[in-house]
Amino acid sequence: MLLATASPMFAADAAAPVVSHARTIGEALLYMLVFAVAGIVMAILGYKLFDKFTPGDLHKEIIDKQNVAAAVIAAAVVLGICIIIAASMIG
Repeated sequence: MLLATASPMFAADAAAPVVSHARTIGEALLYMLVFAVAGIVMAILGYKLFDKFTPGDLHKEIIDKQNVAAAVIAAAVVLGICIIIAASMIG
């Protein structure tokens, strides 16, 4: 009875590997542009969400009051978000 059921490990070996690499330079450039735009949009959304959920207006502090400490915090937030986005895009 135990030998009659197929193991998931053997089923994975039988499946053909899926290739997700670009086959041409144009396709690679298209993928690069899509991921770049998606990453930039997600980074901006992450910054806006951080600004919304923290007290005060971070954008106003940076632009109007020229608060360097607020700019450093905003930069750290954007870099952290970008690292997470890059790791998720790589796989």
